Amino acid sequence: MKDELFNELVASVREGGKILRGKAKPSRTFVIKTPNVKKIRASYKLSQPEFAALMGISVKTLQNWEQGRRSPEGAARVLLQVAAKHPEVIWDVVKS
Repeated sequence: MKDELFNELVASVREGGKILRGKAKPSRTFVIKTPNVKKIRASYKLSQPEFAALMGISVKTLQNWEQGRRSPEGAARVLLQVAAKHPEVIWDVVKS
C-alpha cells in the first residue's frame, strides 16, 4: 500500500474513533423511517392473522409492531417497505 493511501486510512480510522467517543460529529447521518405497519395492513384489507400469514410472521409480532412495542428490523422492514410501495409484487410472490 502506498504511504499516501495508508496515511489517509489511518486518518479515517482516527476520525471514526473521535466520532464514537463523541469528540467529533459525523459528516452525515442516516435516518431510517419505521414503516407504518397498521396502515400497510389496512391497505391490503386483511385481518391481523391474514396479514401475518401473508408476511410469514406471527400475529404477536404483528401486534407488537402495530402497537409500537417493537419495530420491524432488517429484512422485515425492507419487506414491509416493498409491501407498501409494490403490493402487486407481494401478491405475485404469494400466489405462485
